[in-house]
Amino acid sequence: MKHRSASRAGRAAGPSQRQLRVGEELRHLLAQILGHGDLRDPALAGLTVTVTEVRVGPDLKNATAFVVPLGGGNLDEAVAALNHAAGFFRGRLGGELRLRYVPRVTFAADRSFDAAERIEEILARPRVHRDVAADAGNDAADAAAGEDGERE
Repeated sequence: MKHRSASRAGRAAGPSQRQLRVGEELRHLLAQILGHGDLRDPALAGLTVTVTEVRVGPDLKNATAFVVPLGGGNLDEAVAALNHAAGFFRGRLGGELRLRYVPRVTFAADRSFDAAERIEEILARPRVHRDVAADAGNDAADAAAGEDGERE
């Protein structure tokens, strides 16, 4: 019979507190670097993006920074330009972070806003409103029946 190590058995499936802290620090530093606008790469000139989240790997050596362009710019072009300049960002992060290794940062498109917009569109449909109203009526009837059943 195989046994899990004690350190792995009690660990949750999500990121550790250290990963979350380092990710948040990276997010702030990347936003600061991007906000200063002293980027020499012509592809990054005039690029304004928001760093929405940074996920750091368990060994803290790799990180994925999720970005969204402000003003509705081309997301794929912005991600490609940022990834092209990843070495520059890593160098700048190295001067600010107090870690043994500076994480290798990869930029990725944050499509969560697209998914949220799609859900909003679905919820705005008349058929969905009708189904939600019918379900709310059933819940009220079930609650009333439950109250009557408790009194007997």
